[in-house]
Amino acid sequence: MKKVLIFTVSAGHGHNSAANSLKKELEAQAYEVLTIEPTKEISKSLDTIISDGYKVLATKLPKMYGTLYKISNYQVLNNRLTKLCIRTLEEKIYNIILEHKPRLIICTHPMFVNVISNIKDEKGIEVPFISVVTDYQAHKSYVNKNVDAYIAGSIYTKDSLIKKGVDGNRVYAYGIPVRREFHTKKEKNESKSEFTILLMGGSMGVNAIKKSLKNLLKVDYPLRMIVICGNNETLKKSLENKYGSGLGNKIIEIIGFTSNVPEYMDISDVIISKPGGLTVSESLIKNIPMIIPYYIPGQEKENTDVLVNAGVAKKSEVKELSQIITELIENPVMLQKMKQNILEITKTHSLDSTVDLAVNLMNEYEEIAERRIKYGG
Repeated sequence: MKKVLIFTVSAGHGHNSAANSLKKELEAQAYEVLTIEPTKEISKSLDTIISDGYKVLATKLPKMYGTLYKISNYQVLNNRLTKLCIRTLEEKIYNIILEHKPRLIICTHPMFVNVISNIKDEKGIEVPFISVVTDYQAHKSYVNKNVDAYIAGSIYTKDSLIKKGVDGNRVYAYGIPVRREFHTKKEKNESKSEFTILLMGGSMGVNAIKKSLKNLLKVDYPLRMIVICGNNETLKKSLENKYGSGLGNKIIEIIGFTSNVPEYMDISDVIISKPGGLTVSESLIKNIPMIIPYYIPGQEKENTDVLVNAGVAKKSEVKELSQIITELIENPVMLQKMKQNILEITKTHSLDSTVDLAVNLMNEYEEIAERRIKYGG
């Protein structure tokens, strides 16, 4: 059985989610797929520093995180610690490649792009390499000549890669991989009486969601609000205590961690959330306009700019949410226009095309190897 390696990391939810979606799709095509987090393979301490470090910076010190993101997008960080981490990762990943002898390598985090590229250059590893860009503007760390193909979330992501010097023929705007359940289209119940809002972003903390919900209660029209708290049990319990039975003409459903997000999106008119790459992709595939009242500086700021400029989302202060929802209810043409704009972005999105690309790359490399054996050189 042909083997595929997917390298990922637990810095945010999106990278692992994209990796797992690809794993499932490739396994359905009879490939053996291993998703590996090299930082965990090296040491728990390194993995904790990377995953928890991201969480602390992004949520507790967002301005610092945004500054570091911006600096690293324009210059390479060449300090001794960075070089030591890269060399350690190279040794670990090279040994993993030797052990498993994959026919294809995929990475869903940019920290591995240059590492794998160096291995290909220095060790002569001839394996096709796909990089999945999990945000809507490509960071400089994604760019490398040894990447055979990029999977991009949109034509805007593709343009950002081209501007950084990547050959456009190597970039495919097939969409950030999400679970196939999100690609299943269900007809919305147009006769429902309440405008339905899906409110997400539990990772932003208790106050952000509480303030958003409080402002939305100012809308005069009947609303159904589905609040997904994720693993934030503190937030869930707090909201249940206050809004568990709804309020006036507002139906409020408080949900913890759930795998039923596709179904909740099917019945929602808009989503209010922070713009993480995977959440954005899931919303776009489900054709739900987004309202963005909070984001983490760095890639989520860039995602916000792309979405607003494309006319598929509205940026908002929390205190403006009720006004925006009222406008959308009173002007359904505005909401419909946003939905049409979403269809324009997602017209190239395809899980099947992503899988076909992976299979074709493996076949191309195998044909080249066979010709070398047959004719020499």
